[in-house]
Amino acid sequence: MAKIQKITPFLWFDKEATEAAKFYVSVFKGSSIKESRVLKNTPSGTVEIVTVELLGQEFTLMSAGPFFKFNESVSFVVPCESQEEIDYYWEKLSADPKAEQCGWLKDKYGLSWQIVPAVLAEMQKDKDREKVARVTEAFLKMKKFDIAALEKAYAG
Repeated sequence: MAKIQKITPFLWFDKEATEAAKFYVSVFKGSSIKESRVLKNTPSGTVEIVTVELLGQEFTLMSAGPFFKFNESVSFVVPCESQEEIDYYWEKLSADPKAEQCGWLKDKYGLSWQIVPAVLAEMQKDKDREKVARVTEAFLKMKKFDIAALEKAYAG
């Protein structure tokens, strides 16, 4: 029997679940659409549900009408090992330049993502509070993270 994922993000779209599923699978290499189904005669009318696996994490996307919108109170963090990886995800996902700040962006569906260098977490754990303060000051001025600039701030 397949292992059940205990927590699965469930994302409500107006009518773009299949379109979004195809988009996300194209962005996150090695990902796939696992299942798609349609429910008829629900209180929202016809509802489409699509299950995707993005980099090993299952998500469920649902098209059920314009009742709810995404906002910045929920975002998905994508830790990146290199500047090239940050640049790749930023180029593919960012659709609203006004929403860009400190590694956060919004995609074309209004979903928020945090595209962050994996090394940032280690920098922030450093016991040298001056290093942490310099890194924090540097990243607060950034939209898309610049690993070289963070490393320079960390080194002093």
